[in-house]
Amino acid sequence: MPRLAVRELKLSHFRSYKSAQIAPERSMIALYGPNGAGKTNILEAVSMLSPGRGLRRAGSDDLMRQPENLGWKVSAVLESLSEVHEISTWAEPDTGRQVEIDGKKAAQVALGQLARVVWLVPVMDRLWVEGAANRRRFLDRMVMSFHPSHADATLIYEKSMRERNRLLKDQVRDPAWYDALESQMAEAGGAISAHRVEVLERLRTAQEGAETAFPRADLSLVSADEYPPEQTADALREAFKSGRNRDMAAGRTLTGPHRVDLHAIFAAKGVDAKFCSTGEQKALLISLILANARALAEDFGAPPILLLDEVTAHLDANRRAALYDEIHSLNAQAWMTGTGAELFTELGDRAMMIEVTDQDGLSTFA
Repeated sequence: MPRLAVRELKLSHFRSYKSAQIAPERSMIALYGPNGAGKTNILEAVSMLSPGRGLRRAGSDDLMRQPENLGWKVSAVLESLSEVHEISTWAEPDTGRQVEIDGKKAAQVALGQLARVVWLVPVMDRLWVEGAANRRRFLDRMVMSFHPSHADATLIYEKSMRERNRLLKDQVRDPAWYDALESQMAEAGGAISAHRVEVLERLRTAQEGAETAFPRADLSLVSADEYPPEQTADALREAFKSGRNRDMAAGRTLTGPHRVDLHAIFAAKGVDAKFCSTGEQKALLISLILANARALAEDFGAPPILLLDEVTAHLDANRRAALYDEIHSLNAQAWMTGTGAELFTELGDRAMMIEVTDQDGLSTFA
């Protein structure tokens, strides 16, 4: 069966690690140890094998081990379907992130063609009760796992919108200044909208056809204004043009994919996710991550690499066992963290267990 997996991971001056090397012996890797030992840093390093700023959305300088501040590097041998690739990504002080694939310089988006990485981190536990921006980011990260080009569309849209917003704040009224920017926004925004709609449908299908212990979430897109959340490039172009006066009064763009929210209903109960218990909200998130993995296994040809940070929080022993069984059935490589080895008892001999310790600010493996 085709696989997507990190065969070897090396870190140099990355976060709390001066150097580290892991060669996974199982498809599931359980990192355990006290808070602050450096477990999440390993997951963050793996997340840097995909486009973007990683699971903490940190700047390149923030990833450097202190106080040396020498720059950082993450290297990996990656099995991707029927091929094996050597990947390196790094940054020096005050420079942008660099990527090499098989010894050749590459753009970050090229990582998305080789490695599909999906993560769940503790900050997401409040996803359903916090602001819409975090839910859009969560949705767009899932969309990127299916469409790596979604990252470029988002960057183009956001850059063009920032420039349009500057014109609006400066009370520029000449239509010639807006036409080209709005055309860029509309083309990128139309792609963003189409990708989101497509991926929500893929997630619905993956949930409905699954045998799972986790609850199904009915997902939909909602808009913060009178425009529908699903818009074509032509519709967006017209909306931007007709909304200039209103937007100028507000000093910002008031319509578009940046104003769309992800809405979820706990299907079995018909209850809005924001009104569910903490445990139910976590179960819904896990359900979506697993649905994402199942859908990607079909579309990409292998399930994604899963990064599950403190995933056992709010899960009892039965739910933990169900989660581990589903990951095992997917044949996905999963990197998981927890404070104690007992949280992974239900894994039995299916996992590589790694104890992480902190000695005088230096993370090491016991």
